[in-house]
Amino acid sequence: MQQTNVLEYLEKTVVRLPDKIAFANESEGLTFGEVFHDSRAIGTYLYKNGYYHEPVVVFMKKHPKAIATFFGCVYGGDYYVPIDEEMPKFRIELIFDNLQPKVMICDDSTAELAKEFAAKGNVKIVLYDDITKTEIDEAVIANIRDKQLDTDPIYIVFTSGSTGIPKGVVACHRSVIDYIENLSDVLGFNEETRFANQAPLYFDACLKELYPTLKFGATTYIVPKSLFMFPMKLVEFLNEHRINTVCWVVSALTMISSFKVFDKMIPEYLHTVAFGSEVFPIKQFHLWKKALPNAKFTNLYGPTETTGMCCYYKVDRDFELDEVMPIGRPFHNTEILLLNDQNQLAKDGEVGEICVRGTSLTLGYYHAFEKTNEVFVQNPLNDRYPELIYRTGDLGKRNERGELVFVSRKDYQIKHMGHRIELGEIEVNVNMLDDVSTSCCIYDKEKEKIILFYVGEMEVKDLVVVLKGKLPRYMIPNKVEKLEKMPLTANGKLDRVYLKKYYEEKTKEN
Repeated sequence: MQQTNVLEYLEKTVVRLPDKIAFANESEGLTFGEVFHDSRAIGTYLYKNGYYHEPVVVFMKKHPKAIATFFGCVYGGDYYVPIDEEMPKFRIELIFDNLQPKVMICDDSTAELAKEFAAKGNVKIVLYDDITKTEIDEAVIANIRDKQLDTDPIYIVFTSGSTGIPKGVVACHRSVIDYIENLSDVLGFNEETRFANQAPLYFDACLKELYPTLKFGATTYIVPKSLFMFPMKLVEFLNEHRINTVCWVVSALTMISSFKVFDKMIPEYLHTVAFGSEVFPIKQFHLWKKALPNAKFTNLYGPTETTGMCCYYKVDRDFELDEVMPIGRPFHNTEILLLNDQNQLAKDGEVGEICVRGTSLTLGYYHAFEKTNEVFVQNPLNDRYPELIYRTGDLGKRNERGELVFVSRKDYQIKHMGHRIELGEIEVNVNMLDDVSTSCCIYDKEKEKIILFYVGEMEVKDLVVVLKGKLPRYMIPNKVEKLEKMPLTANGKLDRVYLKKYYEEKTKEN
């Protein structure tokens, strides 16, 4: 019988491996047996207390218990909504306004802070350690399961996009199962896989570890956030826990390679490296490839609205410093349509908007039908029956090999001095330089200025001289600023919104 519920992963694995550690941090872990027990106790509690088909806020520190709580919400017939104390207060308030939740699950470290948000909406706070003592009612669990459909939601994650206003992306069993099956096939996970989780639990990026761990009986170690400030200690952590698989954002990988950690130590057990969310500078990729010549490297691409990733490229050749690594091809059961401005398929080599078709599409945005209808739209190539596609807002093209290549966000394509420019192309040229570790370009539309920020040893005046020899005149940044470190979003992407605000405030002061 075809799988229709993500919890089937756990239920099959717990029979084989009840005492194996499923999820752990640096000091404690939960076995599959403990995850199975605690999640069903939580599900029983939620249903018996009238919380069914509801958003359940999970406000806990990043810990194996938070992961078990996610599955507990699904056992209760609800959908989990992870938040974290590192989120700005106003963002959490906006999320609560959108959700109107009735219940929030906390731990001892978050319960006090949670009261501040709960009071405004009369939200009940319950503690993990209390509700996991609930006696499991097998009849209740069976009844919930009997009524669950594969199109029922299982989580909401909030993404800001370019506006800064949180949008709650709702995903269901069917899209998550489709994603996990395809991702597992591409990356070759198995029972021996040992993941190191880098992504915050309130982003969909953590799906890459959470559900394959359940599916295969693998183990996921939660990397302490502080280690991403100390690359040497981070590699020590990977070796101590014999980590063989990472699915990280590019910035987490480049932090290790750019600080020359490989001169002293390599992650000796690592054989599978998947990355995404940003373009991997080829200079940094070469350092990884040299350090781990036998590892498999895979570039992943996909927005939250398509349930994690929807495209992959298994690195199978060498790249020159000025080349961009492709995002390859869509997962099985997914199609990528490249649409031009006339809503027709882009020709070979022509840039078009990346649009996604298939089971991987999420259900849309929570309590936001208007926003949903702006990007989850009728396939313009199909005038015969209703069929949704998701318009990503990303631009791409197919190279001479037929591989999909990410070009830029629509937002990052500018018209400057009469020329159409991709800001990413400037960044690629800057990132190639030996004395630059990373860079980011923004555009001041009002003053028609390109602003370049970078981190590295090279001085500003020297960088400008080099760029004048590499780029056409109309692509030379009008202002260049060296930073101590590059600001990143919580999920590790370059924080362009922050840099724009920083630039605007600095401009006002001057």
